[in-house]
Amino acid sequence: MSVPDQHIYPHATGQAAKTVEQRQEPQDLVFYSGWFCPFVQRAWIALEERGIPYQYKEVNPYKKEKHFLDINPKGLVPAIEYKGKALYESLILIEFFEDAFPEYKPRLLPDDSFDRAYVRLWVDHVAKQIVPAFMRTVMAQEPEKQKENLEEYYKALRTLTDKIKGPYFLGEQFSFVDAALAPWVVRDYIIAENREKWKAYAEKIETRESVLKTISDKEHYAEIYARYLRNEAQSEAAKAMRAGRPF
Repeated sequence: MSVPDQHIYPHATGQAAKTVEQRQEPQDLVFYSGWFCPFVQRAWIALEERGIPYQYKEVNPYKKEKHFLDINPKGLVPAIEYKGKALYESLILIEFFEDAFPEYKPRLLPDDSFDRAYVRLWVDHVAKQIVPAFMRTVMAQEPEKQKENLEEYYKALRTLTDKIKGPYFLGEQFSFVDAALAPWVVRDYIIAENREKWKAYAEKIETRESVLKTISDKEHYAEIYARYLRNEAQSEAAKAMRAGRPF
């Protein structure tokens, strides 16, 4: 029997498709992407936000070609090739973009060392609290578990929301925290429309140009997340959630 996740829509659509079309020229930085993946999107947002030149290559991680596996033995997107060297993992890639391309503005990390550490602290909260709670909520099948996980998700959101200076996390500056969280902001319709104090921040993130430029048509996300809602998804993130391990 085939793996359901293999039958995803083959390419980006909507505004994301226009972005892909503009990013086909060869560059030193090759960005291996899956249009549907939120982990891809946050690294993609960082590239667009910074204006870093890159070449976009679409990958179906469920049908892995040899060259892609040579780049990333895990077979996961996002991944990059930069001057013949390979890297992967979305948050690590964003850090790499900051270090390797200091001339491209705006930076997503502040100049002040304390502020940089503070931003990393809250990126860690996104990675370890918000994203896993979102995934558990989407994948839960029993009503009691759904309710429990939804509360956990909202608690994690409220903890971060209390620290938002507005309009973005640090105030006027769009930062690493905003990029790390943005893909789940634009996907939170999957869980519920109730955003409480979250609403103003979510609306600001959803209308940010770099976020809009990396979003495909909602209809194609629906098919993918239906598998998570039925707890049938076979992505590495879904498998990790079932096993109770980090991803």
